[in-house]
Amino acid sequence: MAEILIRGADHVLTMNDAREELRGADILLRDGVIAAIGEGLETRGEVVEARGCVVTPGLVNTHHHLYQTLTRAVPGGQDALLFGWLKTLYPIWARFGPEEMFVSAQVGLAELALSGCSLSSDHLYLYPNGARLEDTIHAAAEVGLRFHPTRGAMSIGESDGGLPPDALVEAEAAILDDCIRVIDGFHDASEGAMCRVGVAPCSPFSVSRDLMREAALLARDKGVMLHTHLAENDEDIAYSEAQFGCRPGQYAEELGWTGEDVWHAHCVKLDGAEIDLFARSRTGVAHCPCSNCRLGSGIAPVRAMRDAGVPVGLGVDGSASNDAGNLVLEARQAMLLQRVARGADAMSAREALEIATRGGADVLGRPDCGRITVGERADIAVWDVSGVESAGSWDPAALLLAGPVKVRDLFVEGRAVVREGQVVTVDLPKVVERQNALATRLMG
Repeated sequence: MAEILIRGADHVLTMNDAREELRGADILLRDGVIAAIGEGLETRGEVVEARGCVVTPGLVNTHHHLYQTLTRAVPGGQDALLFGWLKTLYPIWARFGPEEMFVSAQVGLAELALSGCSLSSDHLYLYPNGARLEDTIHAAAEVGLRFHPTRGAMSIGESDGGLPPDALVEAEAAILDDCIRVIDGFHDASEGAMCRVGVAPCSPFSVSRDLMREAALLARDKGVMLHTHLAENDEDIAYSEAQFGCRPGQYAEELGWTGEDVWHAHCVKLDGAEIDLFARSRTGVAHCPCSNCRLGSGIAPVRAMRDAGVPVGLGVDGSASNDAGNLVLEARQAMLLQRVARGADAMSAREALEIATRGGADVLGRPDCGRITVGERADIAVWDVSGVESAGSWDPAALLLAGPVKVRDLFVEGRAVVREGQVVTVDLPKVVERQNALATRLMG
């Protein structure tokens, strides 16, 4: 693989163990890893000038539903709470198929890349009309992002007291069989893996207790991670207490859904005891601030989680509950919400950026990502701070206070995905045109 030298960055926010910040440093990328960091480095390969730029690790997205990029701003769901929003959108999603899954994943991942994201998980929990998890895996391979797809599922339909229509649920034996198929076919446990598969029943209100338990056993047998939604809003808490006789954290613990190999999305309504449980067990949380605001779910207790030692990353969540997939804006929103809840000193711009990089990588079990350190993966974001967004800033490295929301260059595994603000791996205008045509067909 050819070398790339990122030369003379004004600021490098390494997010390494010492949280070093470097001035005027060079970063040499070789064979998918960071080969050297210093000044005056040389290469026979490509040189990328980074004067006037801040360099960070690639951002990490720990929760998404990529298929939802086809259903942004649906009128019937624009002002609904979570359960009502789901009921509006389920019938639309039931008309999806493989093409919709592939194209929506391409659009969503390209949007993430433009916001500096190099590694994204995805939670795909419905498979209508022949759709399969690999529809999204192939899309990610074309865009060039590091990808952690999770094989989600729903097994309790309306006729059995669940929320989803019966047409979108699957038999639990078939769900487990397909989890085995996609893990065996696509999961890569090796160093620097570009694709790792997880197991992810959708939520406690759309699958059975048995499936939650069996999914945990299967994932641990296969050595993959576990993911689901938990404690998202007041309705979620009420459902758990009425159906299971306990709070969501206790339900998760009883079924084997805590530990370093588990991360839960949202956790807006975790109480003190649940936060302590997650801290002790090193259970991760994907914080999705924009979606939580959009659906009126509340402000997740991220400050309390971080102080207790809970691993926390950021997620943009689905593009039907966020309507955007910009991870740097998600980090800014996370910072602002903690300040609203706890005061202006509750979270700094640098801490929020740390959650968006190193924090997310750790939640996903990827200590080889999310930091700029020799020997770790060459996932690098270059931010041009010479423009109007940063004009007048006394601290250009405080990107989330005054900085660009679109990356100039993004390298994943040492390969360019974004250059000069443009995705270079796919023909994005054609992909967007195809996406809009599919959306028009769905609306019709």
